[in-house]
Amino acid sequence: MTDMTRLEDIIKDCGAVSVSGDRSVAINSVTCDSRKAGLGCMFIAVKGFSSDGHRYIGDAVAAGAAAIVYEDSEAAAPFIGAAGAPAFVKVSSSRHAEAVIASNFYGKPSEKLTLVGITGTNGKTTTVTLLYRMFTAMGYSCGLLSTIANYVGTKRYEAVNTTSDPITINSLLAEMADAGCEYCFMEVSSIGVQQERIAGLRFKAGIFSNLTHDHLDYHKTFAEYLRCKKLFFDNLPEDAYAITNIDDRNGMVMVQNTKAHVVTYSCRSMADHTARVMEESFEGMMLKVDGRETWTNLIGMHNAYNILAVYTTAIVLGAGQEEALVAISSLRSAPGRLENLRGPRGISVVIDYAHTPDALENVLKTLREIAPERTLICLFGCGGDRDRTKRPEMGKIAGQMADRIIVTSDNSRTEDTRMIMDEIMEGMDSAGKSRSLLIEDREQAIRTAIMTAPDNATILLAGKGHEDYQIIGTEKRHFDEKEIVEATFSNM
Repeated sequence: MTDMTRLEDIIKDCGAVSVSGDRSVAINSVTCDSRKAGLGCMFIAVKGFSSDGHRYIGDAVAAGAAAIVYEDSEAAAPFIGAAGAPAFVKVSSSRHAEAVIASNFYGKPSEKLTLVGITGTNGKTTTVTLLYRMFTAMGYSCGLLSTIANYVGTKRYEAVNTTSDPITINSLLAEMADAGCEYCFMEVSSIGVQQERIAGLRFKAGIFSNLTHDHLDYHKTFAEYLRCKKLFFDNLPEDAYAITNIDDRNGMVMVQNTKAHVVTYSCRSMADHTARVMEESFEGMMLKVDGRETWTNLIGMHNAYNILAVYTTAIVLGAGQEEALVAISSLRSAPGRLENLRGPRGISVVIDYAHTPDALENVLKTLREIAPERTLICLFGCGGDRDRTKRPEMGKIAGQMADRIIVTSDNSRTEDTRMIMDEIMEGMDSAGKSRSLLIEDREQAIRTAIMTAPDNATILLAGKGHEDYQIIGTEKRHFDEKEIVEATFSNM
């Protein structure tokens, strides 16, 4: 990034319709938050999900902004041409412009390193985390953009969204390039694609994991959810790789219009790269990957797919088979993904982020297959102000697969927790309901699950995973399940 960039340079290819004012004015920062506007900055008025940046054009002008980017002419008209007014750039889409401008302003950083993105309903965080750790272990300096955290080399930044806003993304990519990072591994959400947060980025590879029920509160239909995921692959360049899981029914749909080179992986059929589970326990799995046996500390069929996606990506990026398999054997899972805490009386508490029907089913199936003789207890809730249709589905799955169920709170946000719990229970049959407890306070629910569990039970705490907070109403409270579990174990 340069300290100052001319307006005409950073609005190239952003969809500018007209420019009013000095095209050569120097821009020293870019923001879509009027509270961060100041002398020499460019303010981009973006129409958001709950707020419209056009309402704050006046605030940005008053703060001394050097340029305003907008799409709503009516909102900008009162300020254009006034004495001392900044430059005004009208664009066809502020969202698209924000992403392209951010890339231009930071010197197109995605072109200075190898950028790999993964999209899909489940497995994104685990896969990018494993790729980051794997390539770091192989001696490369790497960056990571994920749900849990962002990393520039070993420097950690908190993450807010699965896919950050374009200015944050490009700022971090620029910092990675400046720090000498060679690779960046990035989660790409369907919402991030739909909102064009990744416009202007150049990916070397895109990975598709799977597509199941999620985010229908935002996308409204499964077809629209699929379309947004597919757009990621539609827009990959010709010199990129489109890596897809062909065991998912939408695996080939994702890549049918891509210009990139398609590479397939499968755990069930013929593909460019394959894996099979040979043995499995709570300690890990023995996999046969492209005919070679390798041990992994991860467990579960869904993690076999994650490992295979990691391996396939490493191979297409030039790693040798032996090098990739040796690195895989030492990998640990991402925080909050099937984390196993051992307690007194042989009790195991497994913490997992599973917050979709498919993810919950995968985890319960894994735990049942590894230890079929153990009592399996499932504790979970569902997020408020999110997709309501998955609540009874998750209730049905828990009711069918667990020996005991405790329905509790998750991040209820502004919805009534008891109502969410009732909607979960609607999916259970009478047998499932008879094995269920409803405990609204999640901490109390966790303590109850552990204290009342029989010897050698397996307790799944689903939905929170790596999160160390709980959102009830509009309040974000500290809430760390590992702390609660360990405190409960110490008192047994």
